[in-house]
Amino acid sequence: MKILAAIKQVPARDSQLRVNDSGTWIEEPDTSEINEPDAYALEEALQLREKAGGEVVALCAGPESASQTIREALAKGADRAIHIEDDDLGRFDSLGIARILAAAAATEQPDLILTGLQSDDLGFGQTGVILAELLGMAHATIIMKVEPRGTGIRVKRELEDGWFQNTDLPLPAVLTIQSGINKLRYATLMGIKKAKLKEVRKLTASGLGVAVEPSVRLERVFMPQRTKQTRMIEGSVRDQAAALVEALRHEVRVL
Repeated sequence: MKILAAIKQVPARDSQLRVNDSGTWIEEPDTSEINEPDAYALEEALQLREKAGGEVVALCAGPESASQTIREALAKGADRAIHIEDDDLGRFDSLGIARILAAAAATEQPDLILTGLQSDDLGFGQTGVILAELLGMAHATIIMKVEPRGTGIRVKRELEDGWFQNTDLPLPAVLTIQSGINKLRYATLMGIKKAKLKEVRKLTASGLGVAVEPSVRLERVFMPQRTKQTRMIEGSVRDQAAALVEALRHEVRVL
């Protein structure tokens, strides 16, 4: 079974974010890391290979600096990688990114494509579903378990209110993996050494023939405004307690 694991480089959670001069996005962060939901997709791909055999290919679209994230995926056990190198992916919306990934995936003819449920930076949660539509593959979202079954797979989906759905899918298919589906592994010292020798195929969006006018544009981003406000609650103890509960429930929304 050939499995593509789509991964994305995002700013590290502890990095200091700064809006760029044009206000359209953030400046290049000091530190970056693999998108956490994608890390779970990669881990599931590696575990499926261990059960059913085959090959895991890490697929990443991003700037040259994303090679660090790709090497991490290779160190954890991916067999090889595809890097669609582009320093300005921000000009693409979810449809554009999915078209880039679909063009690269089509050259591999995978049995299974795994993506994270959403990205930590934009959080649209659309790329995996659009990718499946572009490739004409069966797809399912919020996956908690994957079992190979003959020429297909059985998946367990998380629904609302603690409910789950088990369904069979034919291959090839695209799955968006829920975070927490399994325990993430660490790259071993031997894995880090082997990663240096593994193949990383370099592609570009223009080389794949993807030049799409985005249907959605991100016009401006803003840093959260931090403000402090003190409000004195007057009245009897009973009135103060009732007013405090009302504020916590409807204004602060912590109750």
